[in-house]
Amino acid sequence: MIANAASGTVKLGLVGLGKIARDQHLPAIAHTDGIELVAVASRGAEHPGVANYHDIGEMLAKQADLQAVVLCQPPQVRYAAARQALLAGKHVFMEKPPGTTLSEVEALNAVARSAGVTLFASWHSRGGTAVERARSWLADRTIESIRIDWKEDVRVWHPGQDWIWQPGGFGVFDPGINALSILTHIVPEAIRVTAAQLAFPENRQAPIEAVLDMATASGTPVCAEFDFLQTGPQTWDISVQTKDGSLLLGEGGNALSIDGQAVDLEDSNEYRALYRHFVDLVASGRSDVDLAPLRLVADAFLCGERRNVEPFYDES
Repeated sequence: MIANAASGTVKLGLVGLGKIARDQHLPAIAHTDGIELVAVASRGAEHPGVANYHDIGEMLAKQADLQAVVLCQPPQVRYAAARQALLAGKHVFMEKPPGTTLSEVEALNAVARSAGVTLFASWHSRGGTAVERARSWLADRTIESIRIDWKEDVRVWHPGQDWIWQPGGFGVFDPGINALSILTHIVPEAIRVTAAQLAFPENRQAPIEAVLDMATASGTPVCAEFDFLQTGPQTWDISVQTKDGSLLLGEGGNALSIDGQAVDLEDSNEYRALYRHFVDLVASGRSDVDLAPLRLVADAFLCGERRNVEPFYDES
């Protein structure tokens, strides 16, 4: 049975009550009109005020009013959960990255089309306060070069999360894909990877550092450096040089400078923007599955040079 949410409030179930769900999804849901959290599925935690289930299968079977689910588990298990929900006629919102491979997300998109429900592969960094301003400014300018520096401390942002170091966990590309999601949104041309260098800790299966050499379709150079070991101040910057001046997107897309002058911006919230978009998608019967950021990560693994570095131990 297809969950009909064309009018009224979307009844939502959340799967995976971990750090990202508590820090971002729950507050955003609470402040978004048109959506209501009615259930949570989690193996080791419960949320007050809603029905709680051990897994998504139990939630789908027992929560009669459920219309949509948001999937906040690690990407390695997201395909099975998303497919189960789509086949049950539920709209699906996926935390980034939407899956471990391009092919599995493409398969989910086909299931959603067949089932007549919404699939939303979200990219939260595109909702940064400054991102649309940057996109508009670049739309009619000739870009000469782009540089990305995306460097953070994995022990702060992913304490004790072993899944991020396992195959399909992305390693440093888990935050790095946020930068790529902004890049592919603000640059008018398609982006391609030309070379990559990936550093893998000897005891891990995912990279801890990466350098990507990329280019636009017309050949404009793009360089990205990702680092998962930066302590102290964290760096989430995208700088763009054009023939008519320079642009700097800072703070993960939430600060903007043009020719060295800070631009005043209105306050916004990335995850609230995502949920507003999801409500609109469900109401209009549309899906939003943009795979451009994931494709760049896949290409980096395909063409990247791999080197081993010293082991990583989570000391948190």
